[in-house]
Amino acid sequence: MGTHVIKMPDIGEGIAQVELVEWFVKVGDTVTEDQVVADVMTDKATVEIPSPVSGKVLALGGQPGEVMAVGSELIRIEVEGAGNYQEGAAAPATPAAVAAPAPVATSTPEPQAEKPVPVAAAAPASTHAPAPIVPREANERPLASPAVRKRALDAGIELRYVHGSGPAGRILHEDLDAFLTQPTLSTQSAPGGYAKRSDSEQIPVIGLRRKIAQRMQDAKRRVAHFSYVEEIDVTALEELRVHLNKQWGESRGKLTLLPFLVRAMVVALRQFPQINATYDDEAQVITRHGAVHVGIATQGDNGLMVPVLRHAEAGSLWSNAGEIVRLANAARGNKASREELSGSTITLTSLGALGGIVSTPVVNTPEVAIVGVNRMVERPMVINGQIVIRKMMNLSSSFDHRVVDGMDAALFIQAIRGLLEQPASLFVE
Repeated sequence: MGTHVIKMPDIGEGIAQVELVEWFVKVGDTVTEDQVVADVMTDKATVEIPSPVSGKVLALGGQPGEVMAVGSELIRIEVEGAGNYQEGAAAPATPAAVAAPAPVATSTPEPQAEKPVPVAAAAPASTHAPAPIVPREANERPLASPAVRKRALDAGIELRYVHGSGPAGRILHEDLDAFLTQPTLSTQSAPGGYAKRSDSEQIPVIGLRRKIAQRMQDAKRRVAHFSYVEEIDVTALEELRVHLNKQWGESRGKLTLLPFLVRAMVVALRQFPQINATYDDEAQVITRHGAVHVGIATQGDNGLMVPVLRHAEAGSLWSNAGEIVRLANAARGNKASREELSGSTITLTSLGALGGIVSTPVVNTPEVAIVGVNRMVERPMVINGQIVIRKMMNLSSSFDHRVVDGMDAALFIQAIRGLLEQPASLFVE
């Protein structure tokens, strides 16, 4: 028997360090070739690290949340044969022999790999006998795919109470089914509504959540934020959207408000090119971009991501709408590539039905502007001396005051307002 050492691979783009997000194996586990052993995170995306060999895990090179250098030891595996490492010997000289295979940029294990089973369908007793509940520690994170975590969250199940039958104790959909078929156990997942509670839970800030925290903190520390809110009458726009969906929805796809907002931003930016810009505050250089690459802020199960709608200025309503849907699904499924998560020149953020009245979005550095969409509501408005019901919506947008003057920001949003209130003007060249 020999020892095979897998080192942290070079993920490219000049990255020298990556964060270890999650282990999918533990010491003593048996792994097979191409099995994913860990997730690591760069500044742009989560990457899976597969094993190039089969064997038994001898040692792990770090803890989740630890930042590791490219080339450092990630994991040791006992293998048949000589392996690629000898105690007391120098590190192997051939990178191909010690590095993991090319990392898979799908971020996290594929949710589709485990076929969901309807909750009502109990797992066969012969293949999945109920296991007694042995609660994990409050700060222990059970192994489970994003799809399993989402299903457990929707069902109100704490995964620490669920027995995992998969490799390394991984919780599968079948384990949730087995848990749900045991009424005496499901009631133990949470204390009663009037029971006193003294428990607490410590959640390490690692992975995507750490990156989000770092970026938000950096943006608030470095950017001179100011926000501007404008009210928009979108009655005519909604009528146009409903009409287009009725006529073309089946053949071209349904339109939401977002592609109309993107179109309005594209047109308004022709008049205000200083807002479609990025600012390198280290070099003290502002770059104005001809292309409009719109970041679409997207909330996923693991946190906020901003996939990029590239060359929005060249897309039609339907092509932009289709790309927005594709990017959002990729981000929520943790399948967005590093290229799809970088390179935006201005960001659009929307909380949809939860949009509230006003928000103060944080500029997505190094951009200098972000346009925020609030909830659409029907309100009585006075028009030509008459009280009428109109569909109203606020835009709450933020800007980097180091680059964008207040008047320019106000005029930019006013231009968007004019385009949305007279939607035919969106298509006049």
